[in-house]
Amino acid sequence: MRLMVYSHDGFGLGNIRRMLAICTHLLDSIPELSILVVSGSPMLHSFRLPKRLDYIKLPCLNRGTSGEFSAKYLGTAIDETVKLRSQLILSAIANFKPDVFLVDKKPYGIRNELQATIEYLKAQLPQTPLILLLRDILDHPDVTIPEWQKHGYYEAIAKFYDHVLVVGAPEIFDIRIEYKLPPKVAQKVQFCGYIRKELGRKGPNFVRNELRLSPDEQLVLVTPGGGEDGYNLVDAYLSSLALLPASRKVRSMIIFGPEMPSRDQAALEWKAFSYPRVQICEFTDDLMSYIAAADAVVAMGGYNTVCEILSVGKPAVVVPRIKPSQEQWIRAEHLAKLGVVTAIHPDRLTPDVLLRSVLQTLNTPQPKISAPAINLNALPKISQYICTLLAEKRALPFCRTCQPPEQLQNLAIAKIV
Repeated sequence: MRLMVYSHDGFGLGNIRRMLAICTHLLDSIPELSILVVSGSPMLHSFRLPKRLDYIKLPCLNRGTSGEFSAKYLGTAIDETVKLRSQLILSAIANFKPDVFLVDKKPYGIRNELQATIEYLKAQLPQTPLILLLRDILDHPDVTIPEWQKHGYYEAIAKFYDHVLVVGAPEIFDIRIEYKLPPKVAQKVQFCGYIRKELGRKGPNFVRNELRLSPDEQLVLVTPGGGEDGYNLVDAYLSSLALLPASRKVRSMIIFGPEMPSRDQAALEWKAFSYPRVQICEFTDDLMSYIAAADAVVAMGGYNTVCEILSVGKPAVVVPRIKPSQEQWIRAEHLAKLGVVTAIHPDRLTPDVLLRSVLQTLNTPQPKISAPAINLNALPKISQYICTLLAEKRALPFCRTCQPPEQLQNLAIAKIV
């Protein structure tokens, strides 16, 4: 059985990390499955890839703070680069002939690069279900609604897509209401919950010994995600350490992220020399081990980072980005209202404000977030949907680890009747 995945990858590591987590769970729960990922992520090769998964690397695109795309590495015009990507995707689907096609975020892909593939799919492989995967929040409704109207996304979903899976919860952000989805589109939406992250490869005690922490030291982990726009957060944190009372025994682990510009890394490393209790790392593919070992986390508000924090119930101070999308701030604000994290708007970020928030978090650790409060069952839910669709198409019994979701089960019964 074959699944093809298109991963939206215009900025940072969030999309590809989320998709790899989903793919890994699918491969674990559906033994007969093979997955082909098409992605322009420049870091895909750095992750541990499971067996039965391979990928086609597309030329990288970059989305600046203005939201406009450009070729990231090639000296080619954006239209030429998108045309090349589009043809590679079309060739892949024509030759791989997937049983299910899973698309991340944009119904027609970046700059409509999927349109030819979708039209080919419906004409030549009409039995292949087309699934759209959306994270919990895309952007502010005032931005998302006009964008979807402009690009014809509502019509694309209604015409081409069989299901829309949302890795989020309606009680936090209901895209059907917030983005004013037409009834024909809204009825295809299924909320799967957030993605529970697996524990890291190293236990908390191992990590703390590795960092040579004494029993009375508290560990603060600082992570700006991919790091491309993480300079201000790390700089503010380092400046806040000058205000830290001498009596506080706090150690800091800062992970820059692989996409932080080298000049920003160099400036921050120079500044960090003044603080002997600061340890710096550029990148790790085992971030969960360090989050679990920390007493508090200082982070931006990306989807994956928030899911990692929620998965271990870790106290956190979140300083989200607000450009080019409001997505992180909306998420952080909603979670702060639930008492899950402390949120600081980047316009209000100062060393003093950050330090007070961190110390308050260290002094009054939050209780672990229970599963009923925040639904973290996205992975098994998605696996159920994909497994059911594959079983219907191949006339196979449902996977031993999957039971068909009620909506799809009813749909299958209706088809038989």
